[in-house]
Amino acid sequence: MKLRAVIERITYQNGENGYSILKARVKGYDDLVTLVGNMLDVTVGTVLVADGQWKVNRQYGSQFVVESYEEAMPATLFGLEKYLGSGLVKGIGPKFSKLIVAKFGMDTFDIIEHDSKRLAEVDGIGPKRIRKIHDSWMKQLDIKDVMVFLQGNGVSTAYAAKIPDREYILYVVGDEFTSAPSYDVAKLKEEFAPNLKKGAPFFVSY
Repeated sequence: MKLRAVIERITYQNGENGYSILKARVKGYDDLVTLVGNMLDVTVGTVLVADGQWKVNRQYGSQFVVESYEEAMPATLFGLEKYLGSGLVKGIGPKFSKLIVAKFGMDTFDIIEHDSKRLAEVDGIGPKRIRKIHDSWMKQLDIKDVMVFLQGNGVSTAYAAKIPDREYILYVVGDEFTSAPSYDVAKLKEEFAPNLKKGAPFFVSY
């Protein structure tokens, strides 16, 4: 079964293995829906398209157990505000999130990524903050690309969460992940993780 959910609240999130308990707004449901599963780095405001199944927990009631998911961009101005104000992008908190979205509307993400100098049009945002916002945004995009690649090549979300330093992986591997999505995972293991055991976390040291 597939659900499209907007994350409203994080009840629990394990930074080591990615296991999360989230409260989400789902169309067709009056109350918030509880999502459980390995959902790495998901923040308030994130829109998830999740595959999974319902189960009833004797203590906590009905829950949707997420087996896999993809992130989608928020489709409303409110969603944009929640996403940017979640702390995911450094330099933007709830205050600036509201001001930025009020100024640029649904073009906000495109402005941050491709024309970040225009953020100076928002009161209180100067060159230093613009650089911080843009650098943080691009880093998050790179990290998500790497995690999608790893999970797409048999590395589970739980294992991917255990990688000690994803920024280091970006530095070591360079553009191999993002520019070549069909990159031979066997070759990657041979080059960057010669001692990797079957089913072990995908540690990369070079």
